[in-house]
Amino acid sequence: MLFLGIDLGTSSVKVSVVDGATGQCIASSHYPETEADILAPQTGWAEQSPELWWDYACQAILKCNATGTYNPKEVKAIGIAYQMHGLVLVDKDQNVLRNAIIWCDGRAVEIGNKAFDAIGEEKCLSHLLNSPGNFTASKLAWVKEHEPEIYSHIHKILLPGDFIAMKLTGETTTTVSALSEGIFWDFQRNDLSQDVMDYFGFNALLIPTLQPLFSSHGNLKESVAERLSLTPNIPVAYKAGDQPNNAFSLNVLNPGEVAATAGTSGVIYGVSDGLNYDKQSRINSFAHVNYESGKTRTGVLLCINGCGIFNRWMRAMIGANHSYESLNTEAQKIAAGSNGLFMLPFGNGAERMLNNKTVGAHFHNLDFNVHGTGHLVRAAQEGIAFAFRYGLDIMRENGMNPTIIRAGKANLFLSGVFAQSFVDATEVSVELYQTDGSIGAALGAGVGIGFYSNPEDAFASRKPLKTITPSRNSPHQSLYEDWKSLLEAQVKTTREIHSINV
Repeated sequence: MLFLGIDLGTSSVKVSVVDGATGQCIASSHYPETEADILAPQTGWAEQSPELWWDYACQAILKCNATGTYNPKEVKAIGIAYQMHGLVLVDKDQNVLRNAIIWCDGRAVEIGNKAFDAIGEEKCLSHLLNSPGNFTASKLAWVKEHEPEIYSHIHKILLPGDFIAMKLTGETTTTVSALSEGIFWDFQRNDLSQDVMDYFGFNALLIPTLQPLFSSHGNLKESVAERLSLTPNIPVAYKAGDQPNNAFSLNVLNPGEVAATAGTSGVIYGVSDGLNYDKQSRINSFAHVNYESGKTRTGVLLCINGCGIFNRWMRAMIGANHSYESLNTEAQKIAAGSNGLFMLPFGNGAERMLNNKTVGAHFHNLDFNVHGTGHLVRAAQEGIAFAFRYGLDIMRENGMNPTIIRAGKANLFLSGVFAQSFVDATEVSVELYQTDGSIGAALGAGVGIGFYSNPEDAFASRKPLKTITPSRNSPHQSLYEDWKSLLEAQVKTTREIHSINV
């Protein structure tokens, strides 16, 4: 039995087809070939077109079909993973009303801060496990305040994965996990947050039908099936945000287990059996894929906005004739520390782990007579690794102390320099697996239709490709302390400038 997984990322849509019997991926593809653009109508804003996402998903599926390694008619269920925290608005005819406001958009930060104060910090943290910040609910409040004409035509609000499922099936559904990532869910009441809905003046009818995460979210429309050479009426049986899904794809399901990913953004994601929250809301807790009433499984998430996007920017600045592989090779030639060059990778909007400050990216100690391509790439990747260490220390403050971290061999973990810097900086070993978000989504669909009896069964035969352990006498601990001092000085400067401007 075959399952198809769709992973809607910021840079592209990836699709995989998995053989349920073996758990092995038999075909993969992605679209577009070059990274998709993020639209920034104003500084700090970030938008993408949902209709382009849909086109990319269709193109990726057709490209996967064209490999000839499987019969598309044998696909029995579809799973979806998606970039978290985005806002898609559709009218009663399921037409998109505006571009999606995506995860790294910072326009709603102050709206969220006011809600945090008005609802009450303790109540927000104990019931929502987060401050409203610039998450989906605050983004919707921004539309209500600044684009009332568009707001008046909203029939349903959707997360990005809800939108793709709607295009496949014609149905609008959501999950507890999705509502929690949008900061619409009250964990104490185990229901839609009345505090959030009342404070922002939202009508509950805007929320799609609530469904279990592993269940049918509608059946494939005949017209879509014909376009994609699939069988009509097969179910979309799984939907999860990219980070819960990444953890699921790495069999991170039980309390204390931890996953990491280093894509456009960087994430450390651990599972807890408690309703935990950080008092400063620098890390976030959401309902994990296996969260149930009476069986608490929350995902504790540390996000770094400026991760792979910094690596991508570096490649663009150095020159498109360089592949990521060639840049990694250049970085490998340079000793740890990049001859005194340090980089702060925070150039992709407000960073939650820095108390929602927009610090920006910075180069320190750049010497035109010393530093070349390899130094620049290595310093960027080390700076990202140090940002992970900084975030992991916040998680440690909140009781998450991993002895091993699981990651897919993808994105920045393809770089030996980054992977070893990550391990040496955090002092935690990493197990690398041959998996990704689209494979996880496909396996999730298998759970959703009952092919696997439970989520753990989907990973019964999966083994790590490699384990990376901390180096002896690594200089990364002292290098991290120097990097941290530069970061703290920059955060202080940012705070002082903001104070003057206010």
